[in-house]
Amino acid sequence: MKYTVEMSNKLNELLERTYDAEKGFKQVAEKVDNKTLKEFFLDRAKQRFNFGQELKSEILSFGQAPDKGGSTKGTLHRSWIDFKSLFTSNNEEAVLKEVHRGEKEAIATYNDILQDKDFVLPPSTEGLLMRHRNAIRETLETAEIFESAVS
Repeated sequence: MKYTVEMSNKLNELLERTYDAEKGFKQVAEKVDNKTLKEFFLDRAKQRFNFGQELKSEILSFGQAPDKGGSTKGTLHRSWIDFKSLFTSNNEEAVLKEVHRGEKEAIATYNDILQDKDFVLPPSTEGLLMRHRNAIRETLETAEIFESAVS
């Protein structure tokens, strides 16, 4: 199966989002006092680091170059979390809402790639993306439970 430039671009977009999520989870772990939430966010940061390693390996296995850093959009999202937590009395709830928003966007990005009819993903790539997306969905569900508990 031919690995296209478009496929490489889409996987690199996911890699950027993964870098952004890793940085974002580390950042929010620093902002919360609740030990359970802190551990949850640090675990998610580690998970995203691992996702990034897997995506880089997948991109490299097809002879393409992985991107090196996060996106401007991710930096803006983390800045929003900073700003919002400064002015919110319950910063845990505000942070969880932002995590919720970010995870929904990540799932949508994965779904767009998985459902793109313009090209067929290699089975290894499709399996990897489905596993990542499902893990992100679990993170979203857990964040929703935490959000209900702190609101």
